[in-house]
Amino acid sequence: MTKAVYLYILLFAVTLTSCASKFSKVLKSKDNEYKYKMAENYYAQKKYAYAQQLFDELFPYVKGTSRYEDLFYKNAYSYYYQKDYLNAENIFKTYTENFPGSARAEECEYMRAYCFYKQSPKLELDQTNTSKAMSLMQAFINQHPQSAKTKEATELLELCRSKLEEKEYVSATLYYDLGYYRAAAIALSTLMEDYPESDKSDDYKMLVIRSYYKYAGMSFSDKQQERYEKVISEAGDFAERFPQSKYLKEVNDYKTLSINSIKNIKNEQAKTATQR
Repeated sequence: MTKAVYLYILLFAVTLTSCASKFSKVLKSKDNEYKYKMAENYYAQKKYAYAQQLFDELFPYVKGTSRYEDLFYKNAYSYYYQKDYLNAENIFKTYTENFPGSARAEECEYMRAYCFYKQSPKLELDQTNTSKAMSLMQAFINQHPQSAKTKEATELLELCRSKLEEKEYVSATLYYDLGYYRAAAIALSTLMEDYPESDKSDDYKMLVIRSYYKYAGMSFSDKQQERYEKVISEAGDFAERFPQSKYLKEVNDYKTLSINSIKNIKNEQAKTATQR
């Protein structure tokens, strides 16, 4: 470690200790006006952890005064800037309930939804917060169609929808990878129903057909014909819905294979009947 680096670390540590010591004195002060002034200073300096602790203490002191709304607003952002989105969401929500006529109410409605968006987890985890973000973003768009934030809310809504679609797709393809072809086909069909406007609809439909074809092939002989007929039916539906799809040839191949398989099944049945 160089001398310059050591001095920098030492200076940083001393400064940090000094700030903490000063804040401790502010926190212990009985002078609420002084605390309020320091809370405002900390907030202006973006020292949100200090500001938030003081704001929390000052709520009973400023309640019922002209300062109350502004403190409420800044306290919400103090949590938000610390990335404590859970508490920030709750305070933004309470702000809109307490001050519905405020000029800041619309902003806080949006920020509440945005806090849920920020809490949206990785794809493999539970997506409750993603769904809540979608619900609140949609409500915001409906209530404030002319808002400057409506475009951003719409974009975030689409991102959330894509995330949920991707999660559902991953779950469906897991069935396929594990060899549960009927379950995969059903899950993929449900996915198409849930996201009818998806630009991946023909991908999903192709996988439905492929899954049903594999399911038919591994079925007992007395069930195969009706299951190949299902493939043919799905292939016909695909051709009607996606006539320009890049998968059309593959779909027609599965249809032809299924028709031929049914012919073979019928030939075998005829042979068996003749032998009897």
